[in-house]
Amino acid sequence: MKRPSLLTQILLAFVLAIIVGSIFGSSAEVVSPLGTFFLRLIQFVIAPLILATLVTGIASLGSGKKLARLGAKTVGFFLTTTLIAVSLGLAIGFLFSPGEGLNIEPPATGSVEVNETEGVVTTLLNIIPTNPFAALAEQNILQIIFFAAALGIGITIVGEKAIPVRRFFEGFADVLLKITGAIMKLAPIGVFGIMAPIVGNYGLAVLLPLGKVILAVAVACMLHVLIVYGLAVKTLGKTSLLHFFKGMAPAALVGFTTSSSAATLPVTLKNAQERVGVSKETSSFVLPLGATINMDGGAIYQGIAVLFIAQFYGIELTMLQIFTVMLTATLASIGAAGVPGAGLIMLAMVLSSAGLPIEGIALVAAIDRILDMFRTGTNILGDAAASVVIDRSENKNKPIEANELAS
Repeated sequence: MKRPSLLTQILLAFVLAIIVGSIFGSSAEVVSPLGTFFLRLIQFVIAPLILATLVTGIASLGSGKKLARLGAKTVGFFLTTTLIAVSLGLAIGFLFSPGEGLNIEPPATGSVEVNETEGVVTTLLNIIPTNPFAALAEQNILQIIFFAAALGIGITIVGEKAIPVRRFFEGFADVLLKITGAIMKLAPIGVFGIMAPIVGNYGLAVLLPLGKVILAVAVACMLHVLIVYGLAVKTLGKTSLLHFFKGMAPAALVGFTTSSSAATLPVTLKNAQERVGVSKETSSFVLPLGATINMDGGAIYQGIAVLFIAQFYGIELTMLQIFTVMLTATLASIGAAGVPGAGLIMLAMVLSSAGLPIEGIALVAAIDRILDMFRTGTNILGDAAASVVIDRSENKNKPIEANELAS
């Protein structure tokens, strides 16, 4: 009897987790160590894998001009899709009107604690690590990217003498990808261990009153993936949508479960290279950067959440406020961390910029973990779509084919 594919195993684990969580409620928390075990294994390879793959990717570009071109294309793609995402979120928010007629007690001011965000200048300065090894230890993704970029550019400048260093990082990246492949075999167990307690703890009692918000976010994310990413992959990436979505499905499901683009990055890299066929050169640069700055799912959430809160408080948004929301959500997404809960910090920034009650965050805080799943799945597919499109633009005559479409 043929063993089910990894994607099938993950889907079965996902369904089983929903059943177990629904039946046993909060008692399903007993299986959470399985999820923690899987997450720790994933987190164990994140920092060294980003370092090794990004150094290899940048060193293989061969010139500063190529690096600048690749960076401009990547950032341009993400900014464009993020602006479309927040616009779509606002449109779906107007269509669904999730905050109208909602019978929930308004939250008291200050009932939700949200960490303050740093200024733009401080945020940019903090990208430069004072200790690169501390950045690796703390898994500070932006600082690791800066360190890797510096090493990759340095290898390119030094040239022949740095070939042993480049080969070390290439071998190191291959080893870490093999380790990631072994960890992925445990993904169904991890998905079950993460999802069952979530379903058990939240249940339908919390979801039903805010069902319109969840439905609006889910619909907007699916439309964004199918229309925006689908068109980009098909027209600009010249790649079959079935091939793309089938190849990236395991990464999207792991991202949906973990709610962390950063934690899913090893899986995203492996799927993009081996199942979709994106070159290592492109994927090693685009995907780590995307896990940090591409937050299309978060931008969709901002648009819907802002309208939800405004409608709940009976505030009619002006065109200036809508424009402010679009601009702030697009820019805030660049600095948002690819970890669970980052959406609430982004939402606080957007609400504040538009002059809306920041305490309204409490209205969506209870279901933020659920919404985070849709946001993260969208972000991961967006990273992959960007890698396909940019890889095609860099290698126009080379067809994108999977090296192995094995599970």
